[in-house]
Amino acid sequence: MKKQIDLNKIERILITRTDRIGDVVLSTPVIEALRKRFPKAILSMMVTPQTAPLVSGNPYLDEVIIYDKKGSERSWQGTWAFAKQLKRKDFSLAIHLHPTNRSHWVSYLAGIPVRIGYRYKNYRLLTHAIDHAKQEGIRHEAEYNFDLLKLVDVPVPQIIKSFVPVQDQAQLEWEKIKLEHSLSAKEFFVMNPGASCPSKVWPPSRFAELANDLTQKYQMPVVLVGSKDEEALSNQIKEWVNSAQVIVLTGSLNLSQLICALKEARLLVSNDTGPVHIAAAVDTPVISLFGRTQPGLSPARWKPLGDKSFVIHKDVGCDICYAHECPYSFKCLDAIEVREVMETIEKAQTYTYC
Repeated sequence: MKKQIDLNKIERILITRTDRIGDVVLSTPVIEALRKRFPKAILSMMVTPQTAPLVSGNPYLDEVIIYDKKGSERSWQGTWAFAKQLKRKDFSLAIHLHPTNRSHWVSYLAGIPVRIGYRYKNYRLLTHAIDHAKQEGIRHEAEYNFDLLKLVDVPVPQIIKSFVPVQDQAQLEWEKIKLEHSLSAKEFFVMNPGASCPSKVWPPSRFAELANDLTQKYQMPVVLVGSKDEEALSNQIKEWVNSAQVIVLTGSLNLSQLICALKEARLLVSNDTGPVHIAAAVDTPVISLFGRTQPGLSPARWKPLGDKSFVIHKDVGCDICYAHECPYSFKCLDAIEVREVMETIEKAQTYTYC
């Protein structure tokens, strides 16, 4: 049996989450909960350079620590040097919200006396570990995060709400972008037509049809966003719509600017990917389109939080979900009709802007 954690000795806390955008956003409720439980502790969070804007400026954090696993910390020598620097900070507790070999090694090499995480991926480097059952998808990802916090007597909030700060510099940059494209706050829609996996991508032709319907019905611009790799996809959608009211900002916004854009958007329509969680965190209505039915990948675990978030997910009778190796041409995504999305948008408009 593991030794009980002495809560009185917790003075410096390190939270680690070194995966993707949505995962980090859904971890932010933990930050506030830890701050409330340990108001005098120094609270730091270790993230990658790519996701740092999601937590930099969080009022409950004292420090954001960058772990560049694809750059300066890519090698074992870099990781060892990073751990030595971390050791100087004299953390009392490390909480690994996502199990990775590297994060477990870093906290171990840094000599952090209490290291909490999941019984997965070099978990013997931890001092306290719980079973990893997220793949069962019985609860939401944000709820699963709080399982670890039970070990340090942190209660689950009645309402789990994520938080993403807006950077002042990014807001100034976004104001210039808005002016350039004649955009006004809450007078434009945003669409995110790309995703990291084909099993998440609603047909681009449907996004084009939806953009056409939105611009005609609401007489508001539709802004397309996404990564640089998705620029061609957005340009194709704009070409299909053939309207000056479709504005392609795909690949041209950094993450901090995207946060500003989503905060000022009237509504976001997106595949199941990181921006849906940003939109929910900045209190913008969001419609998330889901295909996959594997429990660990389903809306039950990954839907955006909040009462302004809507999910469209079709049951097409698949007994087994093959995700990106689907032999049925992603018929679950194909089953989502533009009409249904428009009806959900109208519902969100009435619910949010009545």
